[in-house]
Amino acid sequence: MDSTFPYVDGVEHRFVEAGGLRMHLAEAGGGPPLLLLHGWPQHWYQWRRVLPLLAGEFHLLMPDLRGFGWTDAPDGPYDKEQLASDTLALLDVLELERVPVLAHDWGGWIAFLLALRAPERVERLLTLNIPHPFQRIDLHRLIATWRFWYQWLIAAPWLGEWTLVHRPGFVRFILTTDTVHRETLVPAEVDEFAQRLREPARAQASSRLYRTFTVREFAAVAAGRYRRQRLRVPTRIVFGVHDAFVSPVWLSGFEPYADDMAVELVPDAGHFIAEEKPELVAARARQFLGAARNRPTASTESGRAAPTWRA
Repeated sequence: MDSTFPYVDGVEHRFVEAGGLRMHLAEAGGGPPLLLLHGWPQHWYQWRRVLPLLAGEFHLLMPDLRGFGWTDAPDGPYDKEQLASDTLALLDVLELERVPVLAHDWGGWIAFLLALRAPERVERLLTLNIPHPFQRIDLHRLIATWRFWYQWLIAAPWLGEWTLVHRPGFVRFILTTDTVHRETLVPAEVDEFAQRLREPARAQASSRLYRTFTVREFAAVAAGRYRRQRLRVPTRIVFGVHDAFVSPVWLSGFEPYADDMAVELVPDAGHFIAEEKPELVAARARQFLGAARNRPTASTESGRAAPTWRA
């Protein structure tokens, strides 16, 4: 297979036509399917430390989202509902009626939209460092928007694309700044993400992704677009509290809109928790997403108490 893919033992690669989009799909492991959705500025490779811990229990499906990694980066607005549609189309092509989902950052947001639109397709949802979609703007949230400065830069016409293509240090800065244990990020691994975004089409896709959000979608969310819906899918959010760009203030207020949802705050992690805390992420996936339904959870096996979810 294409030697440009970063190597991870046991991972196989293929391309799938889904809804008119040529998507790259990385796969590993065996067992019941588990869909993993990455965030920005990453691609399937963000799961490189989690996948060895889960591959013995799940068939891991790790697509690159539209405009990321090795998936096509077509023109047009990058609204998140479209990326949710891409994901549904992928499930159709793979003939998967219902799957649990583990998702980070924008992948988590897309997974929320997927669960709201087609709850029959999502068995359970575990998200990492992404707010819920039921936001109501208050003073605390308004003050916290200053942390979105990087989004405004990326969204800026011409400037955002130019920065990603000509200043790969910007992506490296984002990844290292938002990590508590910076030694966990190997420079060569970080460069795998920065280099893909240097391709003009992918830089343009990232700019459109953020421009669509800042210009159109954020206002719609604040106005209550998703507060008109109810989340029926059992959901958990695991959140590294030292996230430099997404404040924990965005985590509250979901209770009236969700049947079964809770938050776990991780005190010694930042935004890129899958790299910093792969064992914790894998343990929560085993516990909540239920691959080993008939065996003790990882927490029980290790003699530790099961985690407490904060509702």
